[in-house]
Amino acid sequence: MKTLNYLLGYDNIKIYQDSEWFKFSLDSILLPNFVRIKPTVRTILDIGTGNAVIPIILSTKTSAKITAVEIQKDVFDLAKDSLNINNLNNNIDLINMDIKDFSKNQESDIYDVITCNPPYFKISDTSYMNEDVHKQIARHEIMLTLEDLMMVGKKLLKNGGSIYLVHRPERLLEITEAMRKNNIEPKRIKFVYPSKEKDSNIILIEGIKNGSIGLKIENPLYVYDDEKNYTKEIMNYFN
Repeated sequence: MKTLNYLLGYDNIKIYQDSEWFKFSLDSILLPNFVRIKPTVRTILDIGTGNAVIPIILSTKTSAKITAVEIQKDVFDLAKDSLNINNLNNNIDLINMDIKDFSKNQESDIYDVITCNPPYFKISDTSYMNEDVHKQIARHEIMLTLEDLMMVGKKLLKNGGSIYLVHRPERLLEITEAMRKNNIEPKRIKFVYPSKEKDSNIILIEGIKNGSIGLKIENPLYVYDDEKNYTKEIMNYFN
């Protein structure tokens, strides 16, 4: 069922969702707030944009031209409605296409920043696959693998451009290996924890195309405090 709600923590942004499909989560709010947008940034690409949460938040931080690509037509339609309700059609160029095909049709070295909240899980014989195709594509590497993503980054990022991902800690080594294989140097990592008593369940990572060697592990981010409320750090992300 299609619903319209204010984006979590933002009283000036509305977002369309479908309650039966895979909804956006805190991950999609953490990522755009991890992105460093320098004054020289002119072009941004968001891959697998879903209902466009990430580009919409980025549009509040920059006047750069944002391109958002979504492969699923019905999810793309939700994103289009979200852009309409927030009057962002002039800021964000929304495209319904497989990012691999999109990349093939583009010139090289054209984006300053790429963002992606990709599928977290590899496919294996023991993988549990939800019957809903939207959830399958959002959660599992059916249409987009880490290697696919980094190959796109290698082609489309300008020299010195940055790619930003939100992912799972257990795949950190695979992520860094895929980055380096495609001339993208891991530069910043932030581990996100549900609380101080629990293990990290999210990582935020930045890589720079043809960047110099040197990795910074940032201070950890805790989502909930001892009273199960959002921490001050999380609240600072919200408008």
